[in-house]
Amino acid sequence: MDIEEVRDYCLTKRLATECFPFDEETLVFKVAGKIFACLSLRRPDLLILKCEPDYAIELRDRYWAIEPAFHFNKRHWNQHHLPALDDCLVRSLIDHSYAEVVRKLPRKLRVAFAE
Repeated sequence: MDIEEVRDYCLTKRLATECFPFDEETLVFKVAGKIFACLSLRRPDLLILKCEPDYAIELRDRYWAIEPAFHFNKRHWNQHHLPALDDCLVRSLIDHSYAEVVRKLPRKLRVAFAE
């Protein structure tokens, strides 16, 4: 997947938004104000996603193109080198990241996602 395909896929997620909260080069995708994905316009081959901690370790052990995310909590965030990963895997990791964020939202907000 390239940066445009990742962007389009992230925006298909229910109530997903995009913004540039850090600088003019880091595109951030949020749900209910919480980050689930980041793309660097300077490094369009790199995608940062939230991940369940044990699964994050498993992915890093399994794929050389997945490693702890720079400048993020390495327990919960991985960076993915897009050219080296299968598109289907990337979509499933975006789904996982989105689900992790939604799962941790207050119950009242989570109800909106069940509808």
